[in-house]
Amino acid sequence: MTVDLNADVGEGAGDDVAVMEVVTSVNVACGVHAGSSSLMAATLAVARTRGLAVGAHPGYADRVGSGRRDLDLSSAEITALVADQISALDELALAAGVSLTHVKPHGALYNQAARDERIASAVVAGVRSRTS
Repeated sequence: MTVDLNADVGEGAGDDVAVMEVVTSVNVACGVHAGSSSLMAATLAVARTRGLAVGAHPGYADRVGSGRRDLDLSSAEITALVADQISALDELALAAGVSLTHVKPHGALYNQAARDERIASAVVAGVRSRTS
């Protein structure tokens, strides 16, 4: 049996390097709810060195609330938000020699999508626009 031990990283909190020593996959913050381009690049470099599966971790543009507050955005806004964040991480990932393998929405975006089909569909549309 194989188990994937996954963690959210690249948010600028805690010791991501130590976490990445014991996990098999990571979800990298895309610089909107937390993190930055330089932190994303550094996180991707560690993930590559460790051979980890890497996914995008898009969230609401809510640094004050760390992406954990529900926002009332249109479907088009959510789709664009998700697509833009995946694109930003993917560009850095390509430069680092890393391929993105998954997407895991962050915080309130994740929770709202779990409760609201409209939001879930908008998230899926954002992912599909970057992966098809």
